[in-house]
Amino acid sequence: MLSCSRIVGQLLRTTRNSHLSRIQSSNPIIAIHHVRCYIKKTPKSTVEDLPEEPPKCPTKSNKKLPPECEEICGPTAGAPINYDSFMSKWWRQVLAALLFTSMGISIYSKLRQEEAASASPEGTTKPAGSKSSKSPDVSTKIPTEVPYLLIGGGTAAFSAFRSIKSKDPTAKVLIISEESDFPYMRPPLSKELWYDKNQVPNDLSFRQWNGTERSLFYEPTEFFKSVEDLMASDKGGIAVASGWKVIAVDVYHKVAILEDETEIKFDKCLLATGSTPKMLDVFKNLPKEVQDNVLTFRTKDDFMKLAEKVKSPSVKDIVILGGGFLGSELACSLARHLSEVKKNVYQIYKENFIMQAVLPEYLCQWTTEKSKKEGVISVAREEVKNYQVQNGKLKLFLTSGQAVNADAVVIAVGSEANTELAEASGLEVDNNFGGFLVNSELQARKDIWVAGDAACFHDIRLGRRRVEHHDHAVVSGRLAGDNMTGAGKPYLHQSMFWSDLGPEVGYEAVGIIDSSLPTVGIFAKDYQPEATNALNPQLVSQSHEEKEDKNDDYGRGVVFYLKDDTIVGIVLWNIFNRMSIARQVLTRGSKLEEINELAKLFTIHED
Repeated sequence: MLSCSRIVGQLLRTTRNSHLSRIQSSNPIIAIHHVRCYIKKTPKSTVEDLPEEPPKCPTKSNKKLPPECEEICGPTAGAPINYDSFMSKWWRQVLAALLFTSMGISIYSKLRQEEAASASPEGTTKPAGSKSSKSPDVSTKIPTEVPYLLIGGGTAAFSAFRSIKSKDPTAKVLIISEESDFPYMRPPLSKELWYDKNQVPNDLSFRQWNGTERSLFYEPTEFFKSVEDLMASDKGGIAVASGWKVIAVDVYHKVAILEDETEIKFDKCLLATGSTPKMLDVFKNLPKEVQDNVLTFRTKDDFMKLAEKVKSPSVKDIVILGGGFLGSELACSLARHLSEVKKNVYQIYKENFIMQAVLPEYLCQWTTEKSKKEGVISVAREEVKNYQVQNGKLKLFLTSGQAVNADAVVIAVGSEANTELAEASGLEVDNNFGGFLVNSELQARKDIWVAGDAACFHDIRLGRRRVEHHDHAVVSGRLAGDNMTGAGKPYLHQSMFWSDLGPEVGYEAVGIIDSSLPTVGIFAKDYQPEATNALNPQLVSQSHEEKEDKNDDYGRGVVFYLKDDTIVGIVLWNIFNRMSIARQVLTRGSKLEEINELAKLFTIHED
């Protein structure tokens, strides 16, 4: 909800990768796996579009009210007042206000000092990769008014800039980012940058699928304008104020408020605040001597810190906690990177197999075995319950009582959308998925858009969603940028994601990929030709029961995810260059009974 008076307060701080060697299929015989299960439906959000709401009127205010307030409440009226009495009361109120202001400043200063102390190296909960450097060094060098303000310096923000610039060539765009770096891509941090077995590249470059080298950063330093010179440029451009934090947005007056209470007026604003990795409770109060041994993994600095760790001769045991996308990718990449040295890579997760939240169980089991062949020491159905510090190193105690030595621990157990701005800015957060609540045009309020991990948007095809993948950041950032220049387009293009777990497991996916949904999987096989006739879904379940004990090889295939017998998600397993077909299938709203013919479109038996 909007507020008539300005809210000023302190908010507490609480590409596509390499196509690896494709699997060669000799005899293109088809086998199908069909797994049915039912899930409890989450309540459908009643919010489709978010109309601008009139601000509430304060009951007592000496400020001039916005026109909307007077239209609703009428002009302020009252009985005649005694002027002398009024002035006496007025001066008493002024003196009281000054007294309280002085006390408030004193308390605020003390809190800021305590906060700074807690963020120092002596603190016990300082997050890995936290930023301290600022550019520019003082906020007085930041423009006080900009046409386009992007809060957040990741892929979504940079994608929005590109879109804005294509529609408005002289646009002046300011990014406010808590990170100290210019925008860069995150997927190579857990994939390509580890593929060189000899060393990690100091220049943060990696080899793409076509063999060419490219930088992790989207553009070189000279591409960006200096913050001080942005508004003076006739040709426009983009500038990045790095290391700075926005603590509130006054959505009515269109003002962003920095941590030092500097105000920046804007015409259009994008919130691309991303997400923050979750920290396990057991590690929240680490002793100082082992604080650097435990880290979350999201930023370039996190990557550099881990790279420094793994190359140290004193580091022998690396533990990855988490069995999802990031944990599995990082475990496989590290095991491959360290295959020629005597170092152990453990992956500890609470599920039966890795990737169990997204893939059917038979694929999870097969994928887990492949990760073991890469050198990962897989520890299933376990969680860290406690630890001991011995000679500056950690010994982790698991739920079963088993102990694992750890010279370095990487926590990869998911992330949470950065929505700290919501309360101070009067913005809504979705209770089911997290993230700022926006409509299908990614708009939260008039002239306020959200993109990337932090956006909980209405997908016209698939309902309300929040997506944490690189391609979604690109797609949603582009759409938000288009709409910031007046396009008014809904979210229609389906973003995809990909993952690589060693040379034999690579897949792309689009739509809702949730293992709790019913799935139909079709794979190329080199035996049992009678299975080619088992395309009737009624026969699939029986076929699976008869063959599940055999040594299945899921080299190439397609997995369809269903909701109410409608295809809502597709995984292309070791099949590439078919994503456009998958998107068309989702756009059409294809049904279960069409899967027989749809499977042929993906030519799973071809190279």
